[in-house]
Formats: sequence, C-alpha cells, structure tokens
Amino acid sequence: MTASDAHPTLELDVAAMRSRPWNLRLGDCFRTAFKPALRIALWLIAITVPVSFSVLLLDHSGALAWIADRFAPFFGLLGLPGESALVFVTAAMLNNYAAIAVIEALGLGGRSATILALMVLITHNLPVEVAVQRRSGLKTWLSIPIRLLASAVGAIALNALLPAETATAPLAVQTTGTRAFWPAVLPWLTATGALCLKMVTLIVALMVLQRILEEFGVIRWLSRLLHVPLQILGLPPRTAFLWIVANTLGLAYGAGIIIDHVERGSLSDRDVLLINSHVAVCHSLLEDTLLFVAIGVPAFWITVPRIGIAASVVWSIRLAIRLWGCRTRKPASAS
Repeated sequence: MTASDAHPTLELDVAAMRSRPWNLRLGDCFRTAFKPALRIALWLIAITVPVSFSVLLLDHSGALAWIADRFAPFFGLLGLPGESALVFVTAAMLNNYAAIAVIEALGLGGRSATILALMVLITHNLPVEVAVQRRSGLKTWLSIPIRLLASAVGAIALNALLPAETATAPLAVQTTGTRAFWPAVLPWLTATGALCLKMVTLIVALMVLQRILEEFGVIRWLSRLLHVPLQILGLPPRTAFLWIVANTLGLAYGAGIIIDHVERGSLSDRDVLLINSHVAVCHSLLEDTLLFVAIGVPAFWITVPRIGIAASVVWSIRLAIRLWGCRTRKPASAS
C-alpha cells in the first residue's frame, strides 16, 4: 500500500498547496528554512571558531613547523622538496589561502606548486570539514582516510605524469613562535567575525533557495538535467542540488544542505554516504581552483584529477556496498 492509498486526499492536498499564490509559497519556504538554517550555521560557527584559534596558537608556538618536519621524508618520495610538508600541514589545519601564502613564501612554483595544489584542494581545513561531514553523515574514521589517500594518490599520479623541472632554492620562511602573538589576534578576530557572518548569511540563503527550488519543481529539473553526468560520477540524481552547492560554494555550505536533507529524511543512508564521499574529495571546483590558477597552477591538473579520484571513490564504495550486501535506510519520499 502506498502513501496515497493510505491517505486518498494526500495528492489533492499537495496539489492544493501548490495552487496557492506564489508569494504565499515563497513565504512558507522562508519560514520552514530559517530556523533549521540558523541552527546549522550556529553549530558550524561553534566548530570553526575554537578550531581556528587553536591553529593560531599552534602556529605561533612553532608546533606547525615541527609537525611539518616529521612529514618531510614522505614528500621527498613524491618528488617534492621537504619544506613542501609545511604547505600541506598548514592547509590541513587551516585553509587554501594559508597554503598559498606558504607556497609563495617558499618560492615554490611550476611542478611542485601543481602537485601541492592538488593535495591541498583535497585535504585542506580538516578539523572543521571532518566535523561538518560527521554531522552530515560521513564518519570520521572514513572521511579522514578518504581524503588523505585521495591526496596521496593524486600526488603520486601527478608526480608520474608531470615533466621534471629544475630545482630552485626555496626562500627561508619564519614559522617558529618568535613573532608577537597579540598583534595577530586582532586580524584573526576580524577575519573570523567576517567568516561567521558569511556562514550565517550563505547558509540561510542557501536553505531558503533550496526550499524554493523544491517548491517550484526546479530540483526535479536539475536532477533530470544532470542525470547522465551524475550517473558517470556514481551519484544518485536526487543529489544534483547538493552537488552543485558543494562544488560552487564549498563543503561547509554544501554539508549544511546535506544535514538539512538528512534531518528531513529526504536522502537514503546510501545517498548520504555517496555524496559525502564525493564532496570530501572534490568540492568548491570554482573558487578554490581559481585561487591556485591565480598563482600560475594549470586548472586542468587540479580539476580533472579531483573529479576522477572522487568518482573512483564513489564507485569503490558502491562496489563495497554491493559485495557486502549492506542494507540502508530509504529516503522518506521513497517509502
């Protein structure tokens, strides 16, 4: 028995709701989205601010440089100078902007910058993004290995494919705790305040937009439009809007939309796992890519490999689900 069989007036009620004036429908979209969006945004801020301040402390204590030294031998195996480890660790703890600053300070360019850019794009801001994805349905024990392994695989591939270049002497960069701490706090407060405002604004706007697109049938149209590309990537068509958000605005905002879908039961456990695994490796294709293009990194080598690696991860998970016969919860709309 279907839901419409059990409740004969259900389809009529839905039709009546959608026949109302468009301004009332828009008002309902805002009312139903605002509170959950604000709740998710405040949760993200509660994660982001203390993590960011902790990294500020690590940076000024010299701990980041010490950690980078431990990673240096591994980076030598990838054809990168040992100081490249500082770029990777900085990105993993902070973000792409910080990584670019270190790349520039070290005087890295060409081949090394390209390999590092791919690694950084996959593995940046781990403390925040792993926590966000845990809330959206991807376990920490799975998200961290996915991103670290994807980063290593991408680096190994580019190391094999890119032509060798003449090594250049890197610039010295001061990474110990000799800088004054308190003068750095005010810029941090300013940047963090701006980020928090941006997070609240964007997440509320995105969730309202999501409700509007659902209400007026645009989500269904996007799902049909992206049906074949998403199938190639191994993703269900109903994740089309989530994929678009994650790859235009980034993982934190994309995960906020995924969290909303999870809480409303509109995605199956399998859908959640697949879309989360994809965006863990490949997100913010537009903004983050352009950041590195601006310092001379070729867009092809940091875009196509990310998409390919993300697709490989998703298809591997689909194969594992099939082989192990895992049963997952269906979305509420399919029940």
